[in-house]
Amino acid sequence: MNNSDFTYILQNPQHITSDQTSSLNELISSYPYFQSARALYLKGLKNKGSYKYNQELKITASYTTDRSILFDYITSEAFNQNEISQVIKQNSEHLKSITVHEADDISVNKSVTIDDALKEHIKNTQGVLDPNLFEQKVKPEDVAHFLSLKDTTPENVILDIDAKHIEETPEEKLQIGKPLEFDKQEKHSFTEWLKITSFKPIDRSKEKTEIIATDVQDDTTEKSDHRIKKFELIDKFLESNPKIIPSKDRPKITIEDNDKVAHDGLMTETLARIYLEQNNYEKAIQSYKILSLKYPEKSGFFADQIKAVKELQENNT
Repeated sequence: MNNSDFTYILQNPQHITSDQTSSLNELISSYPYFQSARALYLKGLKNKGSYKYNQELKITASYTTDRSILFDYITSEAFNQNEISQVIKQNSEHLKSITVHEADDISVNKSVTIDDALKEHIKNTQGVLDPNLFEQKVKPEDVAHFLSLKDTTPENVILDIDAKHIEETPEEKLQIGKPLEFDKQEKHSFTEWLKITSFKPIDRSKEKTEIIATDVQDDTTEKSDHRIKKFELIDKFLESNPKIIPSKDRPKITIEDNDKVAHDGLMTETLARIYLEQNNYEKAIQSYKILSLKYPEKSGFFADQIKAVKELQENNT
């Protein structure tokens, strides 16, 4: 990719092609802190609906100095539109500009009666319509073909019906791996997504062992009278037994209720999908239950989502 190509897609990100997306991936591999290239690569993945988008969003956030700018970028109209949607929008505007004229009435004179002509026509065709004048001919090969299909047709029909009614997998219903959609009101969901990390906990057992060994060695070198003074101070403190008396008028704070209200208010479908990406099925189910109460008109949809989550949970256990 040369400078002119990069400048063009920087000004027109909706025109990024698959080849340019691959070139951008190579570019950020060489220059990982090139934030403009990372933003364009993210846009290219979004245009393709790539499964790599969600992971790349997290990586881009780690290389971004100001994540609020990244959030504004991925929720902007320019980021969420691609070339196809622009063409559809232009065609819609073109259709709206077309002037439609009222149709002229070209029907015949309504006062003309056709009852007499219709009756005369029916009378003339009565002989032709007489079923006794015709005898339906059945070809021998048609009979043989019908008899040969007698046993096979039901099975074929059943197979065809089964093929048409194949249900989606839980992963397809829940859109696992598809790009997450954020809007301006979902900063909480975006923050939750950035918390997803794959870092392993640091094993500090060796360090603790070394520290304890060092402390023991230091303690053995200390003078015994210094150790005795420490124990004397501890004994004196225990003998005095100081207590802190809490105030009787202290108000009770219900932290759990406040957290629950805040959590319910911030609950979105995107956050529920984030829990699914984390394989946190219990939180995902709870999220869809909250959304079902929050949006009763979509309770049927959320019930199907809960069912799919439970199926996915059973398959992965």
